[in-house]
Amino acid sequence: MTDRYAVIGNPIAHSKSPEIHAAFARATGEDIEYTRLLAPLDGFAATVAAFRAAGGRGLNVTLPFKGEAYRLASAPTDRARTVEAVNTLSFEGTRVLGDTTDGVGLVRDVVVNLGAAIDGRRVLLVGAGGASRSVIPALLDARPAALVVVNRTVERATELERQFGGQVQAAGFATLPRRAFDIVINATSAGHADELPPLERSLFAPGALAYDMTYGKGAAAFLALARDAGAARATDGLGMLVEQAAESFFIWRGVRPDTAPVLAMLRAAA
Repeated sequence: MTDRYAVIGNPIAHSKSPEIHAAFARATGEDIEYTRLLAPLDGFAATVAAFRAAGGRGLNVTLPFKGEAYRLASAPTDRARTVEAVNTLSFEGTRVLGDTTDGVGLVRDVVVNLGAAIDGRRVLLVGAGGASRSVIPALLDARPAALVVVNRTVERATELERQFGGQVQAAGFATLPRRAFDIVINATSAGHADELPPLERSLFAPGALAYDMTYGKGAAAFLALARDAGAARATDGLGMLVEQAAESFFIWRGVRPDTAPVLAMLRAAA
């Protein structure tokens, strides 16, 4: 019998996850069906329950439900507990397993697909919301020389500094250390409103990688700013999307798909 999976969110029509997982399934010979699932803003738990009752095996969770998915999970992983968010649900009998694959997806895209080392590098993470929190543990595991989180409201960045035991340095844009960073990651959604974080050109080190965790038009403004500031490479988060999906696929199926052909397919279609 074909196993059923879906991506759940609101909105959800834009999601590329069904195309990604269909490509993974074809390449690995896994018999799955993967669809989009729109949940009312006040009906996430009920939508998940209905999907489970109909035989669903697992869900990817996107905005705005990652926190609610964490609270729904009866068996969250350690990394999900750390960030208090879940983007991958698995249903095993009465248990609801919850995991987060965003950080793994980001690091694999940067290190494997882009060939940029994080180990020993200075990393600036722009924004202190849920997107930043979800990737900090994986970034720390990659052993950067420094990880600075900058946010318009410095108190939110300070909360992350406290949570991660001082391994993260908090700053506001006005108090940002006057140093150059090897990797600058935009974890804000400002680009969707055609806004930009107030980043000085000097923050981009020679040879710097600029990375926006979103993709498509939402990433365009930040990437243009980075190129104008002299970043050697500037890329969006499409590779992160594919890599975090591959980690979810592995969690569900025990098979790790080859991501390069799928990322190439999406780039060609963009």
